[in-house]
Amino acid sequence: MFSAFDVSTSGLIAQRTRLNAISSNLANMSTTRNERGEAQAYVPRYVTFETDTELATSGGGVGVQVGSVEYSDSAPRMKYEPGHPDADENGYVAYPDIDMTSEFVDALEATRAYEANLGVIEVTKDLGARTLQILA
Repeated sequence: MFSAFDVSTSGLIAQRTRLNAISSNLANMSTTRNERGEAQAYVPRYVTFETDTELATSGGGVGVQVGSVEYSDSAPRMKYEPGHPDADENGYVAYPDIDMTSEFVDALEATRAYEANLGVIEVTKDLGARTLQILA
């Protein structure tokens, strides 16, 4: 029973990390400067998962862990704004190449996966409680 909790908890942690990256991408859609204040577009981050075979159930289920947080290699989106303080010599400003629709879909998927893991934890908890009622 506890291994099922561990597997679901690993899913909760992984999806929370994914949601953090998505929210960071959405919050920085218009960011034209890096952390050092230089004119450089924000680089979107994407989380990759991998299986965690150390967390396994007797039924063959395994946990998940964050494999890495990758940076997008797509070129920034250039927009003509000659009056912008971060415009280059041709009047173009580099914005992050972030598609709001894709980010929202990813956030919805991560939220549903998070909710599914919470559901598994609730069902596992209820099964344990009912087993104890039968045995008592």
